Amino acid sequence: MINHLVLDYIKSAGVKRISPWIWIPGLFCAQGIPTAIFTFVSLLMFIRFDVGYSLATVFMSMLFVPSVLKSFFRSRIRLIRNYKLSINIVEGLIFVTLCAMALSTHSHNASPESLFIWMFLISMLCSWHELLARMYYEKTLNLRDRIYFYKVKTFATLSTLILTYGVIIILVGFLEIFFRNIPHAWSMACYIMAGVFLLFFLVNIFLPPRRPLHLGISASESSLYGSVKTDARILDRMMRRKYSMRTFFFMFILMLPQALMFNTRVFFLLASSDDGGLGCSIQDIGFAQGTVGVIGFSAGILLGRMLLRRYGAFRTFWPMVIAVGLSPLLYLIMTLHNPETLGQLSVMTFLAQFLFGFGLNISIMFVAYISDDRYQSTINYLYIPFVAASMIVPMMLSGWLVTVMGFTRFFLLNALCAPLAWVIFAVTGARHCYVRKIR
Repeated sequence: MINHLVLDYIKSAGVKRISPWIWIPGLFCAQGIPTAIFTFVSLLMFIRFDVGYSLATVFMSMLFVPSVLKSFFRSRIRLIRNYKLSINIVEGLIFVTLCAMALSTHSHNASPESLFIWMFLISMLCSWHELLARMYYEKTLNLRDRIYFYKVKTFATLSTLILTYGVIIILVGFLEIFFRNIPHAWSMACYIMAGVFLLFFLVNIFLPPRRPLHLGISASESSLYGSVKTDARILDRMMRRKYSMRTFFFMFILMLPQALMFNTRVFFLLASSDDGGLGCSIQDIGFAQGTVGVIGFSAGILLGRMLLRRYGAFRTFWPMVIAVGLSPLLYLIMTLHNPETLGQLSVMTFLAQFLFGFGLNISIMFVAYISDDRYQSTINYLYIPFVAASMIVPMMLSGWLVTVMGFTRFFLLNALCAPLAWVIFAVTGARHCYVRKIR
């Protein structure tokens, strides 16, 4: 009881010193930049450096491995006594990695393997930073303030996604034309991303409040082995829950269409018309996918979350499941009737990403079931690893499939996966088995 009172006093004191309106945007803007780099920008870099479709999707799926494994280090993060210093160290390492990647990319002899290594380091550091930032956010603010500033945190992350995947990618397209040298253009882009990240790094050194050392750490969790063992034991208890494997299977088939098209949609946009693609430029992708698409995805997420809280998962289950499956159908339509203008492409991309974002909200139902009431606090830490784990294998195979089948037949297969998932959900009664009201 005393520990809880002390922690409440610490949180209140931290908030009074520096307003969250000042430090929250900087903290989560710094999170959004490396996330956009390894999730989206890396694929464009692999393609521009002549990496084949099959190898590029293997590289991309491997970049998501740290996102899957990061939940095992949650207990280890809790042992850190100075979150602010740890965040600054990780951000410094991300900045150094971006600068090193820029130097490496400038060389004409830069290999795809070296590029993958740099991206994998960014992915690891980004996963570590995400855990640190979330822990710092939760321990610095009380529950009421966390709910109040949720939209600020989300807006900061999404704005840097648009900046990195949209504005900077458009700039890269112009740099490729200006320099007529792809490695040099992407090296300049890495320097620009490092410079923007440096601004938020400096902001996070001075603005976020430094909390006193937190309390309540168990001695049995004082080592890396102990913390991993603790999280593994929690995961094992979740896996022993009834229908746990069926839950993973349902999550897999729900995300299968999106996993297959996650990288191949960019292949389709970049490929020439002779190869069945749209022949878009880097600037077109930066605007349609990186700007309009991210806005559509964000709008879908926010609308879906609002409806989920208002009407509950039981009433929104089928609209969301159908929405997440309809997204690949729009790309199939584009293979049959190519958009003639950037405006038409942007509208189709917006709709596809909006449906994906709207339907993705229902996946939290499966995470909530696995977590159970005993581990409700782990839902936020399991959500991204759970989704990423269900997508890795299809993502890895998607490059090979599109090479063998071609874009039209591939997106046809992709679109047919959605009705299969709907039939399975209807036959097994998934809505009645798993739905619990989201509060």
